[in-house]
Amino acid sequence: MSETTSHDSVGATAGTDYDAIIVGAGFSGLYELHRLRDELGLSVKVIEKADDVGGTWYWNRYPGARCDSESHIYCYSFNEDILQNWEWSERYPEQPEVLEYLRFAADELDLRRNIEFETEVTSAAFDEDSGTWRISTDDGETVSSQFFVTAVGCLSEPYIPDFEGIESFEGFWTHTGKWPHEPVDFEGKRVAVIGTGATGIQVIPEVAKSDPEHLTVFQRTPNYAVPARNRPLDDDDWELIQSNYDEILQRAHDSGFGFPFEVGQETAADMTMEEVEEALEPRWQEGGFRFLLAFEDLLVNEETNEKVSEFLRGKIRETVDDPELAEKLAPKDHYYATKRPPLHTDYYETYNRDNVSLVDVTENPIERITPDGVQTADGHHDFDMIIYATGFDAMTGTLLQMDIEGRDGLTLEEKWEDGPQTYLGLTLHGFPNMFTITGPQSPSVLSNMPVSIEHHVEWVSDTIEHLVDNDIQLIEPTKAAEEAWTTHNRQVAESTLYTTVDSWYMNENIPDKPTVFTPYPGGVDLYHDTILEVAEKGYEGFELTESVQQLGREGEQPQLSVMKGD
Repeated sequence: MSETTSHDSVGATAGTDYDAIIVGAGFSGLYELHRLRDELGLSVKVIEKADDVGGTWYWNRYPGARCDSESHIYCYSFNEDILQNWEWSERYPEQPEVLEYLRFAADELDLRRNIEFETEVTSAAFDEDSGTWRISTDDGETVSSQFFVTAVGCLSEPYIPDFEGIESFEGFWTHTGKWPHEPVDFEGKRVAVIGTGATGIQVIPEVAKSDPEHLTVFQRTPNYAVPARNRPLDDDDWELIQSNYDEILQRAHDSGFGFPFEVGQETAADMTMEEVEEALEPRWQEGGFRFLLAFEDLLVNEETNEKVSEFLRGKIRETVDDPELAEKLAPKDHYYATKRPPLHTDYYETYNRDNVSLVDVTENPIERITPDGVQTADGHHDFDMIIYATGFDAMTGTLLQMDIEGRDGLTLEEKWEDGPQTYLGLTLHGFPNMFTITGPQSPSVLSNMPVSIEHHVEWVSDTIEHLVDNDIQLIEPTKAAEEAWTTHNRQVAESTLYTTVDSWYMNENIPDKPTVFTPYPGGVDLYHDTILEVAEKGYEGFELTESVQQLGREGEQPQLSVMKGD
């Protein structure tokens, strides 16, 4: 839609405070607010626990925090003015620039007046008598709405392992996802970084460059990382981008990962290692996620992936001067990209510094945190600062923290006891009129996030518009549809190499979480076609009703082509 559509206020007729409550003011929440308020004319409130917009880009302020999607495609595509009036300074923008971009978008669209900052949702419950949602916040207020939209992000609940004595440490310590707003000085300090995932790979070189007395990295699992090859963008770059922007963005939205890059060859299985290296070297030199798309069957063919993985191990060995250390940094327990595939700037080179060392915690585990450092099996390490780059309770963590209760007293925690169950990663049986933007069982973290976010926001907004225009009060997926999608998600995951390794994709970083592959691995393009098909078929797999009492009339199991394997 390009123009505001006039609707009677749903909130007024339903007796609610708002037509829709949105939780979160990052990429998802801002666009959802714009669609519902400005294009549908609904009354909307966004609840945001930070004191500004930005979502993950507000909280993750650690040194080296940088987007790993290229800037010109890590953006909104729906607004021509924002596209034309914002120019990114670098190929991969740093955190302050992404945050400034989201502030710019919020101001351009005049969104702040509908956002309540510094407020956290403590619970959300579906009221069966009124058929509405009641959302309570930490300031003691409770507001009601017909629609409840979670836009909380996939990596928003920081996780620190339950190390003994963690609170006893007397120096500076923090999680990268809760980085302080004031500068942190590493000069002359003894610094520990615990974790070598995507965040650790970004923060470790920056700490090392800040002249610490010594930096010690605690690694559980070595990681494959491809160079980003970041550089400034000049006027010529922007002229080329702007003149082709529509085509670039369309290719991104029609691709498997949300990137507008050409896929290379079909397979490396029948190629010699020399031929593989010849194919990969140009993409390695170019940097970024073009490398990920060198071979079409990378994530389903063991032979292809092992050749790509060996190429990367060879690059690590070439870069790290100490052969023994290089072997510790070269992964051999999993295939490339079956864990989140980070980009890096001088990560492996950092280990050639005299003041940087590595502790392999599989051989030398952390036993406890002490007032002045870290006790491992082989002795004590003294530190002034500890940085936990230990990741997140991903995909479901933030949703589960909100104490959400649906129909019949069913809590989200109970529903997902054995792993997430959704229909399309967007909706849940038993939770009417609730939508989860980039929720579990959607492409989300397996994609360039703004692309998936726009697909979700537009589908949710169009669905709400359909309900409003047709005086339909409630929408909820059937149990059969939810079970079919959950089964489909599992079957597609099991056909890939993703399930061959423990990862946060599989919830394996969080104790006691069920082992299940959480994102949807079938591709952004296939997924988008599927959710559009659901809507075109009259919201196949959903019940659309006038009252809560009418819910529960189970229909046929949906037979979408994607679920039949066509």
